[in-house]
Amino acid sequence: MSASEDELKKRAESALEKQAKLGEDFDLSKYDEGARDIPQSSSLNELSDDVQETLLRCGVVPSEAGRVGSMVVLDNSVVASTQTGKGFELMDTRDALKKYSWLKDYSWKAVEVDADKYTATTYLNDSPGYFIRAMPGHKVKMPIQTCLMVGRERTAQTIHNVIIVEEGASLEVVTGCTTKPGVEKAIHMGISEFYVKKGGSLTFTMIHNWAEQVGVRPRTGIIVEEGGSFVNNYVILKKVRSVQTYPTARLVGKGAVGHFNTVAVAQPGAVLDLGSRVVLSAPETKAEIISRSITTGGEVINRGRLVGEAPDIKAHLECRGLILGNKGVNIAIPELEARVPDVEMTHEASLGKIARDQVEYIMSRGLAEDEAVGMIVRGFLEVGIRNIPEELKAEIDATIAQSDLAPG
Repeated sequence: MSASEDELKKRAESALEKQAKLGEDFDLSKYDEGARDIPQSSSLNELSDDVQETLLRCGVVPSEAGRVGSMVVLDNSVVASTQTGKGFELMDTRDALKKYSWLKDYSWKAVEVDADKYTATTYLNDSPGYFIRAMPGHKVKMPIQTCLMVGRERTAQTIHNVIIVEEGASLEVVTGCTTKPGVEKAIHMGISEFYVKKGGSLTFTMIHNWAEQVGVRPRTGIIVEEGGSFVNNYVILKKVRSVQTYPTARLVGKGAVGHFNTVAVAQPGAVLDLGSRVVLSAPETKAEIISRSITTGGEVINRGRLVGEAPDIKAHLECRGLILGNKGVNIAIPELEARVPDVEMTHEASLGKIARDQVEYIMSRGLAEDEAVGMIVRGFLEVGIRNIPEELKAEIDATIAQSDLAPG
C-alpha cells in the first residue's frame, strides 16, 4: 500500500463514526453489507423480470435501445455491463483502478474520504461503481445508462463512481437509483466524482425511485476545467424516508459553466434535504442553480449556494416551491457569497400554493378540477428541467405524468 493509500485508509478509519453536518444520522450497524456474489448477465434483457420492471421505473431502458452503454449494480455486485458505442470506456471502478495507475490521481480527490461516516464506509468497503471515460475529442452521441439498485432488505449499498470527460469530448449519462419490490428498509451511499477537462461537456441526469424507509446519502464532487460544461439534472418524485445530498461543482478553468436543475416532490413522511453548490474560482465562469419542489405532506429543503471567487463571473440561483394540501414543509435557503468585487450574482426564491384563479381558468376550458391541478403541477415541475437532450427530457416528463401528482 502506497503512502497516499495508507493515509486515505487512516483518514477513513478515523471518520467511521463521524456524523454528517446535515440530515438524519443513520446507524450503519443496523444494516448488512450488500451482496458481492450475484452472478453477472451479458445484457440487461437477461436480468430477471422484476429487475427489468424496476429499471423502467427509474428511467433505465432494459432493451438498451438508444443507449451506447449500460451498467447495473445490484446491492454491491455489478450484474450487467455492456458497451456498443465507441469513443468511451465503461467498467467497474475497481477494475479501472487496477487497469490504470493514473486513476489514483482522480480517485477520492473531488470528494473527501473523511467527510463523514458514509464516505468513510464507502472507501473502506472496496465499493463497486461505474467508471466512465470519454476519450479526447470524441462526442458520444447517445446516452450511457446506469442503475444502482438495492435488492435485499436492510442492505447497506456502497458505491464509488468516477466519470472523466477528456479534452474536447462530450458525454451524456442517465442514472436510475432504486429498490426492488419488497425492499422497504435500506441505505444507499453513493460517492461520485466527475472531472470535465478543457472544452469537455457532461450532462448527468439522475432519477431516484426509492422505497418508503430507505436512507439515501449521495456525496458528489465535480471539477470543470477551462471552457468545460457540466449540467446536472436531479429528479425525485416518489416517497422515501430521507435523502440528503449537496453536490459541489468547482469551476476551475476560465469560461467553465455549471448548471444544476432539481425537481423534487416530498411525499408524506419523507424528508428531502437537497441542495447544490457551485464555486466559481476562475474568470468568466457561469453558473445556474434551478430548483422546483412540491410537498404533499413531507418536508423538503432546497439549499443553493453560489460562491464567486474570481472576477467577471455570472451566477443565478432560483428556488421555487409549492405546498399542496394543509400539511408539509417547504424551505428555501438561497445563498450568495462574493469574495471579489467584479461579479454578477442574483437569486430568486418563492414558496406558496397553487393560485385559485389559475385552477379556475383551466377549468373554464372544460377540465375537471383534479385535471386542472395536474396540468399546473406538471407545468411547474417541467420548467425545472433545462439544458438536457430531448430524449432524456421525454423520459423525465413521462415520469412526472405517471406520478400521483398528475391526475388526468
